[in-house]
Amino acid sequence: MPRLSSWVAIGDSFTEGLSDLAPDGTYVGWADRLAQLLADRDPDFQYANLALRGKMLREIVDEQIPIVEQVRPDLVTICGGGNDLIVPGSDVDELADVFEQAVIALRQTGCEVVVFTGPDPRKQPVVRRVRGKVAIYNGHLRAIADRHGAKIVDLWAMPVLVDIRAWSDDRLHFSPEGHRRIALRTAEVLGLPVIEDWREPWPPVAPTPWIRSRQADLAWTRAHLLPWVRRQLRGKSMGDGLVPKRPELQPLADQSTGNGHAATA
Repeated sequence: MPRLSSWVAIGDSFTEGLSDLAPDGTYVGWADRLAQLLADRDPDFQYANLALRGKMLREIVDEQIPIVEQVRPDLVTICGGGNDLIVPGSDVDELADVFEQAVIALRQTGCEVVVFTGPDPRKQPVVRRVRGKVAIYNGHLRAIADRHGAKIVDLWAMPVLVDIRAWSDDRLHFSPEGHRRIALRTAEVLGLPVIEDWREPWPPVAPTPWIRSRQADLAWTRAHLLPWVRRQLRGKSMGDGLVPKRPELQPLADQSTGNGHAATA
């Protein structure tokens, strides 16, 4: 693996780390877990995470890429477009064009670029309705990565992420275990040695009775779906008024973080 002394992670809630909570109430997520692995190998390693929940792809491009262009890290990871795809009427091809221009701009900085496909949402209520759009967008992302020499972490090709236990109660963000497995997969793509395997099967679980599943669906609708719909109707975002949790490249030890949640190297 080439030495990576600096990394800037950009994107939305997936990269910010929702819903992987640290004991102090902050979010950890796959990116912080992977950053800990890299810091364990190199005490001078520097990391920034500019991702914010609710960001649309154009916002990521306009607000976060200029920072990458300024600091020119060794590595940049980008995941974006998921929030756009959920919006009715969004155009997958236009979205892919925006993403490709983002990758071109990032590659021009000379950094290594890693992109992420969307996971398969076939077991997720509401989101599974855009499964076809996600699949088409993923096809674009794979082609973009191939054209521009970017690495790709194919979340759709991770069957362990289809299991409901890989997702949090809001059914939109990954659970801590989901984030852990994604960190391991990303480390693998980067050529970073790990001693755990993201492919490890989930332990068997008894089927959930039908009535309990319907009760859970109702509770989820009240707690998560309806608030999301209200925000969309008002043009609001979960990230309004928030700032990135790691806005500057710094050694990991110098930053406030929920450590102790790293994947194992």
